[in-house]
Amino acid sequence: MSLTGELLIAGGTQRGTGASFQAFDAAGNTPIAQPVFHSASSADVDRACELADEAFDVYRALSLEKRAQFLDECAARIEALGDTLIERAMAESGLPRARLEGERARTANQLRMFAALVRSGDALDARIEPALPERQPPRTHLCFWRMGVGPVAVFGASNFPLAFSVAGGDTASALAAGCPVVVKAHPAHPGTSELVGRAIQQAVAAAGLPAGVFALLFDAGYDVGSALVQHPVIRAVGFTGSRAGGLALVKLAAARAEPIPVYAEMSSVNPNVLLPGALAARGEMLAREFAASATLGCGQFCTNPGLMLSLEGTAFDAFAAHAAHEFSAAPAGVMLTAGILRAYERGIERLTQHPQVTTLARGSAASDRAQPALLRVRACDLLNDPSLGEEVFGPSSMLVDCADVAELRTVLRKLEGQLTITLHMEPADAELARTLLPQIERKAGRVLANGFPTGVEVCDAIVHGGPFPATSDGRSTSVGTAAIERFLRPVCYQNLADELLPDALRDANPLGLQRRFARKLEPAK
Repeated sequence: MSLTGELLIAGGTQRGTGASFQAFDAAGNTPIAQPVFHSASSADVDRACELADEAFDVYRALSLEKRAQFLDECAARIEALGDTLIERAMAESGLPRARLEGERARTANQLRMFAALVRSGDALDARIEPALPERQPPRTHLCFWRMGVGPVAVFGASNFPLAFSVAGGDTASALAAGCPVVVKAHPAHPGTSELVGRAIQQAVAAAGLPAGVFALLFDAGYDVGSALVQHPVIRAVGFTGSRAGGLALVKLAAARAEPIPVYAEMSSVNPNVLLPGALAARGEMLAREFAASATLGCGQFCTNPGLMLSLEGTAFDAFAAHAAHEFSAAPAGVMLTAGILRAYERGIERLTQHPQVTTLARGSAASDRAQPALLRVRACDLLNDPSLGEEVFGPSSMLVDCADVAELRTVLRKLEGQLTITLHMEPADAELARTLLPQIERKAGRVLANGFPTGVEVCDAIVHGGPFPATSDGRSTSVGTAAIERFLRPVCYQNLADELLPDALRDANPLGLQRRFARKLEPAK
């Protein structure tokens, strides 16, 4: 499949009329000559959005099986791209082959996971309340289900060029909900985006769907993203990126004549709490595992362990020494873009120059590479200057000495919202952990024990979200089957004739769903 740098709209390609730009080889920070990519204009954005709106009623009316088959077809066509996709993604992201092959598998598997969810009908959440004419006052027939909200705008993420990008979790869950999708490709990996976008476009055609079900737009700057969020037919937004970027989109969406939700995953330092029993029993092993987690993928995971909290003392000092040894040996790494590298270097410089921060270790240094960093601060100084606990995206982490349990509780209480918080504990720590959990639960979307958070299982039970600023809406997740809930809304029908109801709500239950029926679960047929 050859790349052209063109927009994917209306089932075909067209050259954007906005500014042109090139992809960059992340490892060499050199431009990739071909192709030249062309940004969308406001007219291009309008056309893609209007076609998505026209496609919505047809697409959402598809049978569950046909919608599921379409998602399966998307997965198969992405896999069929083979090495062409992996090699282009390696060049544009600097990520290694094994990581990207795993990410491609995750991308395909989550599409198939949503296909299975669609087939089950569970996300429809069908509920039936029969009429009670003899009751005083009488009750008419009521029924309830969830339908897609309408066209969704998705922003590709820089750190996951496959699993959180063109065909990533936001796109997969929106399509599963019956919503057409307009994707704004991330400018760091436009070739990767075009390859995946063409695979989805082909799946749309093979399924006989309206071409407006999917579109892919390029932009060298921010105009396309702003126009998408403000376009009147867009009903929701999925975004993974910086806090500044996410908040800018939230502000735009809130200022619309008809505001819409922005589901933005933005900022998390994923605190780990090292309890005394765990430190005493396996401090050296924890230090090795922590360093490996913090530097994995050059620290470019949203679940990177950026804060390590513990009670001060000899056990934590020993942990710090072991961790410093591991960080010192860590190689400099390629970051996704030159801009992300510059932001990392500015963040580390700010912290290392702070009078209350101690630099414990720096990893290997190399030109145009990110140098790992391990830092340390007292909890009282962190509490006096919360900016010391802000995310620095990259291979770094901060150890935090708490004077006592009371100060540890205070730090947990003052934390911003997080994607994850982890407890490292032994049986002897159980009572202390029990007393900390209520505060931790208020701050995190995922609570871990005895593991590190840089690994997100794609399944029914996962939550990849959390209170602000981890996400703009802490009630949601961007990973797992519950992600579909972001792009569905409830609709109730009162006293509507059976033949006018959706199949999911008809008396005969033609879809064979398990439905909540008059406060009882009606078994599936």
